Amino acid sequence: MRLVIARCSVDYAGRLTAHLPSAPRLILVKADGSVSIHADDRAYKPLNWMSPPCTLKEGDGSVWTVENKGGEKLIITLEEVMHDSSHELGVDPGLIKDGVEAHLQELLADRIETLGEGYSLIRREYPTAIGPVDILCRDADNQTVAVEIKRRGEIDGVEQLTRYLELLNRDPHLAPVKGVFAAQEIKPQARVLATDRGIGCVVLDYDALRGIEDDKLRLF
Repeated sequence: MRLVIARCSVDYAGRLTAHLPSAPRLILVKADGSVSIHADDRAYKPLNWMSPPCTLKEGDGSVWTVENKGGEKLIITLEEVMHDSSHELGVDPGLIKDGVEAHLQELLADRIETLGEGYSLIRREYPTAIGPVDILCRDADNQTVAVEIKRRGEIDGVEQLTRYLELLNRDPHLAPVKGVFAAQEIKPQARVLATDRGIGCVVLDYDALRGIEDDKLRLF
């Protein structure tokens, strides 16, 4: 991973146009090819980014051009570089999930038809360049469905699923891929964001999936 702290301006050219005026920022260049630009007041969320696969051309050193296969570009103009270092992080062992969350995934995969009649499992932990999708399956119309499972569904889970969907929909063997956000509890803000992005929400009943109570999922 390469970490660059620099005063820079950023222009995005693609489906939309966007401009970040000059300011000190952190630029992350990761081994998977992604490039993201961060401020000091936005928690984990970048101001702008380019997901892999993409290419970075540094030009004369003061202008970086990041371009993906779709022709979208991030143009980063460096005015002053305050820090530039690279670090080898190695292979990440991955997230060790909460026991209930992991068990929800296992139960839902075993009983995938509870999402709807005609659903069939492709696999659990479907690998992508940015991490595994909890469940990948197909619905009755043979459309690919990516399912993200949380114990408590919040906005960051919807953002995570959105990134998976963006990547999966680039694969012609899977596209079009729709999303389902599944959790034991879904926060109102997360539901609004998911609905706005065309992502379905499913409230999971842990006991029902275990066969202790009525084994229905409430779809909203």
